[in-house]
Amino acid sequence: MTENKIIDGKEISNRILEEVKEETRVLKDSYNTIPGLAFIIVGENPASKVYVSSKAKACEKVGFYSVTEELPEDVSENELLMLIDRFNNDKLIHGILVQLPLPKHINEQKVIESIDYKKDVDGFHPQNIGRLVIGTDCFIPCTPYGITELLRRTNTQTSGKNVVVLGRSNIVGKPIANLMLQKEFNSTVTICHSATKNLNEITASADILIAAIGKADFVKKDMIKEGCVIIDVGINRVEDTSKKSGSRITGDVDYNDCFDKCAKITPVPGGVGPMTIAMLMKNTLKSANNTLK
Repeated sequence: MTENKIIDGKEISNRILEEVKEETRVLKDSYNTIPGLAFIIVGENPASKVYVSSKAKACEKVGFYSVTEELPEDVSENELLMLIDRFNNDKLIHGILVQLPLPKHINEQKVIESIDYKKDVDGFHPQNIGRLVIGTDCFIPCTPYGITELLRRTNTQTSGKNVVVLGRSNIVGKPIANLMLQKEFNSTVTICHSATKNLNEITASADILIAAIGKADFVKKDMIKEGCVIIDVGINRVEDTSKKSGSRITGDVDYNDCFDKCAKITPVPGGVGPMTIAMLMKNTLKSANNTLK
């Protein structure tokens, strides 16, 4: 029973990567097309380098072509935009990913909007976000896309269910709320944020609780109802003297506190995280397929 309760993002993401690998092989054999993904890193942010490295490894695993461009911290905004334009016009590249955050002298939104929306496999371009809201074909932001796949592949019922989203970021909160409203999922959605009153009352009404606020162990068992499904998007590093590193990774939900009360829950790490990379691969494959239409 315990195993069924834990939503294993690692296992599900590996299944998706195997599917992508097989479809990539067919694409190469039938159309001589290999999906190509360009990564751009600005500056020396160690976390950004780790994220891009893990995404590049996933590309290798599924048979994609990938290229990583590392630019110095003081690169001008214009130079960055010129590089993006080069990839926009490169027929071997089907997806462009600029790793965020960017240095303060660069306008992040301007950079996002400079990416050809047909290659915006992160799903952040206003064209893709707008299409997501009205329910037409688009690139869905990878983390929300991963959440919907976790729900789908664990046969979690969403139609008519109360979904409560903690957090209203452009990357997770807003897009996942809009996705769950679509007829495919048919949920009743509430978004909570820092100004929400009676928060515990609202979270306790959730059949599905999606936590994406960046506050370690914030959600406790008195905030949830018996038998709910918890999707924990948070990745927080907290002090832990029992660990060699002196710290550990935890989510926005107090996992041990909530475990017995919920029906299903994603662990951190190993829940939503691996799904984000898998859906990036899925979006890039989709982009490559789109060029054949």
